[in-house]
Amino acid sequence: MRFQLLDIVFNPPHPVTGEAVPAADRLERVVEHAVLAEELGFDSFAVGERHAGDVLSSAPTVILGAVAARTRRILLSTGVTVLSLLDPIRVAEDLATVDQLSRGRLEIVIGKGNEELQYPLLGLDIAKQYEYLEENYELLRLLLSAEDVTWSGRHRHALEHATTLPRPFAGPFRVWHGSATSEFAVDLAARWGDPVVSANALQPRESYQVLIDRYRERYAAAGHDPAYGFVGAGSGGLFLADTTERAIEQYRALYEGQVARLRARGYDPATHVGKALAFETIEDAVERGPALVGSPERVAEKILDYHGSFGHVLQSVSVNHLLEPAHQEDVLRRFAAEVAPLVRAEVTTDLWGPRDARRAAGFTAVDHAVTPVPA
Repeated sequence: MRFQLLDIVFNPPHPVTGEAVPAADRLERVVEHAVLAEELGFDSFAVGERHAGDVLSSAPTVILGAVAARTRRILLSTGVTVLSLLDPIRVAEDLATVDQLSRGRLEIVIGKGNEELQYPLLGLDIAKQYEYLEENYELLRLLLSAEDVTWSGRHRHALEHATTLPRPFAGPFRVWHGSATSEFAVDLAARWGDPVVSANALQPRESYQVLIDRYRERYAAAGHDPAYGFVGAGSGGLFLADTTERAIEQYRALYEGQVARLRARGYDPATHVGKALAFETIEDAVERGPALVGSPERVAEKILDYHGSFGHVLQSVSVNHLLEPAHQEDVLRRFAAEVAPLVRAEVTTDLWGPRDARRAAGFTAVDHAVTPVPA
């Protein structure tokens, strides 16, 4: 199993104290966590993108540029690049710049985004979000792989003899597709032979399972090499303590605050699938949902249980920024030392290893020595 640390850079006020972390401090911690993730042996670090709400990830490529300057080994990614909103010319330019700065350590995840307010903010019609995604992706692929591009589409002006600079570090970097609620995303990924990352954050397992199964069926039907049909999965937050009971009690206020914020925005689980938390209580989220809250042993067991359903080989995790900075780092250190080895001992993969010929040109994952878990 490969592991990724993802930060969408949420920055809401603390649900108990009402205090908010200053933007400069919050962004600095993103970069410091990327450095720490590299030190701890995480394979990848990803930054999200949103343009509305209490979120500071409106310029993810700027953040990744800062991360590229502070790291040397770790793979850089996005989670997700909201391609439906963006001009593919700028996306190609910005991301190729990150690819160059990192000397080929970039792969990205694309999607339509999970924030409805972004579309009117940027003057776009949300009813056409999938049309935008499909067209923008087809053009982005072309711009990354070819020079002197002539192209025409429905939603942007035509191009004649266009070449984006800089070029990618060593040819086009790999593109994953983010999947949360729609068949469209997995169908698009399967059509092009790309891997997918299931959000696996807010809903019951079955909601994501049906999309992963569909992806694999469509991928195979398209005749793509099965060796590259990789699947990743997110999680409903990461929090560790010595016992699962203690973890639940310590995380309760933050989870309930998250539920309350979503309800205040009018997000109801029955009508806002994929945007509202389907689990009202922290106990329910831990028992039936994707929240990785518990003892290290319980969290490892849960990742392996989900792997049994999803067959995923990339696990993405996020820590809540409202924890004290030292506590955030402690959770990451414990995950790397006490959870990751248990999972790696059970799940092996070629993703990002020497046999993955499509991996980022400047990155090869470390083969961690694992000791088999006693029976």
